Amino acid sequence: MQTQRLNKTTIWGRLPAFLYCAAVLLTALSVAPRADAQSASAADPAARETAAQWLDRIHVAAQQQNYEGTFVYQRGAFVQSSKIAHYATRNDGEYEQLESLDGKPRKMLRHNDDLYTFVPERHLCVVEKRQNKDSFPALLATSGDQVLSVYEPKLLGSDRVAGVDSQVIQLDPKDAYRFAYRLWADAKTGLLLRAQTLDTNGQVLEQMAFTQIRIGVPADKTPIVSGMRDTAGWTVVRPPLESVDMEAQGWTFPSAVPGFRKIRELRRPMAARDANEPPIPVDQAVFSDGLAAISIFIEPVEHNSRKEGAGSSGATHVLVKRRGDYWITLLGEVPQSTLQQFASAIEYKAPR
Repeated sequence: MQTQRLNKTTIWGRLPAFLYCAAVLLTALSVAPRADAQSASAADPAARETAAQWLDRIHVAAQQQNYEGTFVYQRGAFVQSSKIAHYATRNDGEYEQLESLDGKPRKMLRHNDDLYTFVPERHLCVVEKRQNKDSFPALLATSGDQVLSVYEPKLLGSDRVAGVDSQVIQLDPKDAYRFAYRLWADAKTGLLLRAQTLDTNGQVLEQMAFTQIRIGVPADKTPIVSGMRDTAGWTVVRPPLESVDMEAQGWTFPSAVPGFRKIRELRRPMAARDANEPPIPVDQAVFSDGLAAISIFIEPVEHNSRKEGAGSSGATHVLVKRRGDYWITLLGEVPQSTLQQFASAIEYKAPR
């Protein structure tokens, strides 16, 4: 909710600000691991294997553990708290409720990939399929071993988050194309309790952390099931979303940055500035190195007032460029130079 994770105006912001859809879930109070903790470098193969196992545990725990808690997202002076309840059932998959505690009320209910977002001030319910499966406390879009092909792990010892004992892991990039991460995982279950994104100087760009958490609670899916069924009085909208073959449209994305793999391609309509104009088709390709994600949005110039430029918010950078009759917008939790590298490699040849 992801947000996946500018989806980063708030974690609840919806596009036209679908450019903001990537910047919101990574969060909270920066507390370093205990100073007396011994750090183990990945130069030790055993330490690397242990780090990979922790990353896999984090991935599995987010899906298979029952937990209820409150977490905080922090980016500079911006702070937002949310409440989450997640239940994994043996025969019926995952149920989740995510509710904003600051700003305008928002509630998201999920059963597996069926996602309902309730916007009270508009009395609107948006029903769609979940696309981002690595939103906090989920983390990985791939295996721990694949992540460690582009990140160097360090085991930083133990710490406590929200009263829970945790193992601290730092992932330093092997190149200049991505940021570093510091992760706190529950020592018993592997559930991610805190995640920080760090710049090249080790300063925290964004962070997300539980301030209160209960793990292993009994499953209570009834309120979620009832909420998804009871949409009487709400305006229910089901935005069209379809898979698209962008290569067939003439676009190719050479492997410009090591470690990033294309994980999906989608097409969705965006409302035109003039309400009398038809929706604008926007194609999106998403690339991930397992931790960081980059989205490339392509939309026609016609009926569109976008401008070229670049910007950032916390760890999330955006780059907008024009290529002939198309706007190309790149958005990701990576340095601006990485987006520039991606943009320079994009090729277009009009299909016959």
